Amino acid sequence: MGAHVKEFLFFWRILIFLSSKTSGLTCSSKCGSALEECSCQATCLSLTNCCSDYNQTCFQVSPYSSSMLGGRALRILGLTLPSDGSLLCRFKGETEQQGIVDEEGHPYCISPLLYETGWISFDVSTDGANFDRSGEYLSVHPNKADPSYQVTLVNSTLWQNYGTPNMAGQLSMTWNSSLVESENVNVELWGYREVNRNTAGSSPLQAEIRYLYSLGRNIPNTGDFSFIPEPREEFSVWELGNIRITASSKSEGERYVQALWSEGHVLAWHLEPSFREDSSGWAEKKCRQWDDLEKKLPNFLDELIHCPCTLAQARADTGRFHTDYSCNIETGSVCTNHPGSVHCVRAIQASSSHGSGQQCCYDHTGALVLTGDSVGGSTPDRAHNWGSSPYREPPRVPGYSHWLYDVMSFCYCCLWSDLCHIYLNHRPSSGCRRYQPPRAGVVFGDLHFITFDGLSYTFSGRGEYYLVFSADRELRVQARTEQLKLKNGTLVQATQLSSLAMKENSSDVIEVRTADDHLQVLRNKKIMPFTEQRWMDLQGVFVFAPCPQKVTVIFSSGAAVELRLHEGSMVATVLLPAEFSNHTLGLLGRMNSDLTDDLMTQSGKVISSANATLGEIFTFGARWNISKMSSLFTYDSQYLLDSYFFPSSHDSAFVPAYSLHAKPDDPLVADMLSMCFGEGAQFCIHDTLISRSLAVGNATLRAHQHYQALMEALQPVVSCGWLPTPRNGRKNGTHYLQGKTLGFTCNEGYILYKSTERTCLEEGMWTGEQPYCISDVTSSKVNNAKYRLSSSTPPTLM
Repeated sequence: MGAHVKEFLFFWRILIFLSSKTSGLTCSSKCGSALEECSCQATCLSLTNCCSDYNQTCFQVSPYSSSMLGGRALRILGLTLPSDGSLLCRFKGETEQQGIVDEEGHPYCISPLLYETGWISFDVSTDGANFDRSGEYLSVHPNKADPSYQVTLVNSTLWQNYGTPNMAGQLSMTWNSSLVESENVNVELWGYREVNRNTAGSSPLQAEIRYLYSLGRNIPNTGDFSFIPEPREEFSVWELGNIRITASSKSEGERYVQALWSEGHVLAWHLEPSFREDSSGWAEKKCRQWDDLEKKLPNFLDELIHCPCTLAQARADTGRFHTDYSCNIETGSVCTNHPGSVHCVRAIQASSSHGSGQQCCYDHTGALVLTGDSVGGSTPDRAHNWGSSPYREPPRVPGYSHWLYDVMSFCYCCLWSDLCHIYLNHRPSSGCRRYQPPRAGVVFGDLHFITFDGLSYTFSGRGEYYLVFSADRELRVQARTEQLKLKNGTLVQATQLSSLAMKENSSDVIEVRTADDHLQVLRNKKIMPFTEQRWMDLQGVFVFAPCPQKVTVIFSSGAAVELRLHEGSMVATVLLPAEFSNHTLGLLGRMNSDLTDDLMTQSGKVISSANATLGEIFTFGARWNISKMSSLFTYDSQYLLDSYFFPSSHDSAFVPAYSLHAKPDDPLVADMLSMCFGEGAQFCIHDTLISRSLAVGNATLRAHQHYQALMEALQPVVSCGWLPTPRNGRKNGTHYLQGKTLGFTCNEGYILYKSTERTCLEEGMWTGEQPYCISDVTSSKVNNAKYRLSSSTPPTLM
C-alpha cells in the first residue's frame, strides 16, 4: 500500500472518530485508548469527546508527586465515594493496600515506599474486586520532595558526626505538626542496606529499607522532638537511614500509612560503643575494609564521560551536565565537601554498565579542580546520586546506593579519619582531555536558523517541519510555526515558532508549546504540571523547567533541546554531542563542520548556500515538512485540527515578506538603528521592519546575543592533562589548558632536576620533562661518583 493511501486512511479514521458521539461507552480499564464512539485519552477534555465516565475513571491526583519513600496521601480527583465505602489501591500492578475515604467522601491512596523515581501507574477498586480505574503520580528522589513534608534534622552536621570529637549532646528534629492529623505521634528510625538476594535478579544484591526501632512513641505532636542517642550495637550494621513520623495510632513499622520522612543520613549517632570510644580508629578500620572491597569491584572510571574543561562549558552543556545543588554558584551555597570550589555539576546520565556518575567542580577562575591538587577536587561516584534506570536494584537505587558506596566511605576515610588519600585513590578526578563540547543549532525570531555548522538563513514557512532528523540515532525534533501576531492583533507576513515535538528511540514523546506567557509541556499528548516539581525523570528523557518561560528536554544520548520564551517569541536551541556528526539532516543542517552542505533536502540534493536565492531557500525549507504519519504533535483543539492536522503540513498559500528595506523617512528607523547594532543586527532589523515592532526586533536581538554567549562558552579548549607536584617540591599553578605555564621548585635541602617550567602547547602536549627533587646529600654523592668515574685512569692493556 502506498504512503499516500496509508496517510489518507489514517486521516479518514481520525475524521470519523472526531465526528462521532461521546456517550455510550465506558473508560473502565481503557484509559489512554480511543474508543469507537468516544475517547479515554487526555486530549478528549479539550476536544470535548470524552466518554461520560472519563474524569472518574481516568483520574488525576493531588498532590501529583511524592518522595519515593512514600507516606503521602494522594487524593483522587473527580471521584466521590460513601464515607464507609471500599477503596483498594494497587501500584504498578504489584503493591496492594487499603485506601482512605474521608467524611466528605474524598478518596485517597497512600504512596508506597519504592526504590525508583518517575511516573508510577496505579489502579483502584471500589468494589473490592475490579481494578478498573487508573491514574499515576510522580515518584521523586527524596532530596527533591516537597520540603514542607520533610522532617528537618536540626544541625545536620551534629547528626552526621555524632560521637566524633566535640560532637555530643541532644539531637533535635522539627516537622509541620498540622501534616500529621493526630494529637500524638511515633518517631521511628528506618535503615537502608543492600544484602545478598535470595531470589533471581540482574543484581546479586537487593535493596532493603526497614524499620529498626522507635525513638519515641505516643509523644505530643508539637512539631519538635529531642533526644540523647544511645549506642545500639545490635543495629550498628545499619549505617544509613531516615527518621519517620506517623500518627500514634499506627503500629511500629507499619507500612502504607501517612508519614513524614527526614532526609537520608549517616547514622553515626547510633553506632556501636567502640565508635564513640575511638571514632578515628573505628573509621580507619572501616576505611581499610572499604579499600579492600573497592579493589575487588569492577573498574567504573573508564566508562565515565570526561568533565568539561571550564566552568563556562559545564554550565552550557545542558544535555550532559546539571548543577550539583550542594555546590551551586547561582544560589551561593557553600561547597562543604569541595573546599576551594565555587560550583559543581553532575553528569546527567549514569554510565551504562555500572550505573556510575561523574562530578566536576570548578574554582573561582572557572578552572576544573582535580583531586591530584586538592581534596576539594571533582570526585566521581560508583553509584549515580540520582539512580539510573531500571532503578530498584543496587547500585541503581536513587540516593541510597550513592550514599552507601560513595558517602559512607567519604565519612570513614575523610571526615572521621585521616585516610582521605585512600578515598581519593579510588575516586580520582577524570580530567578533561577527552571532553568535546556539543554543537548548537538555533531557531529564533521571524524565522531565523543557524545550523550546527554555523550557516544562517531565514525561512518563514507556515506548517510543521523537521528541525533535526537522525535515522541512525533515532532522534526526531519537529517544529511547528505559526503566523506572527502582534499584541494589538495585527497579523504579520512572517512566522515564528509555536511548538516543538521530539522523541529519541523508545523515549516518551515530549512536546513544548507556547501558551500565553509561558511554555506548556506535554508527555505522550498529556499536559504535565510543573507546580510541584521542576525536574522529571521520564522514559528515556528528562525534562527540566526551572521557570515557566524556560524548558530543557534531555535525552539519553546527551542531545538536548532548550526552549525559551521572551516577549511571546519562542527560541529553540538544539545541542548535540559529537557522536551525531554526519548523522543529522533537517532545517538545522548536516552536522559535519562543513556548512556548504547544510541546505540538503530530504532527497539528498544540496542547494548551494553561497548563491541560493530567497525563493530557493524557501523551497528547501518547505520540503522538510513532516508527514501526518510521522507527526509527533498533539492536536487537542479545534484550532490545531483545522490549522495543522487537516491541511497539508506546509501551507503553500502562505507567502512571507522576504525582505524589506528601511526608508529614510520611516519614523521607526532611528529607534531601530539605535537598538539594532553589533552581532545579530541584521536579524533585529529584519524582524523590526517586518513586524513594525521594536519589541519584536529586540526579542530577536536578545535571542541572538544568547546564542553568541552560548557559542563562546562552548568553544573547544586544549588540555594537556594534570601534572604532579614533585615529591619534596612545589608546583606553582593548577591550570592545565593551552598557553598555561607551570613552575616547579624544591623544598629546602633538595635540588630540582629536569624542567623548572612546563608550558601547555596547542597540540595538547607539555614542553620539557617531569621534574623531580633530590636531597643535597644524595645529589652530592651522585656528583662525586660521576666525578670519580670521569677522572679515573683507564686500565693499561698488558
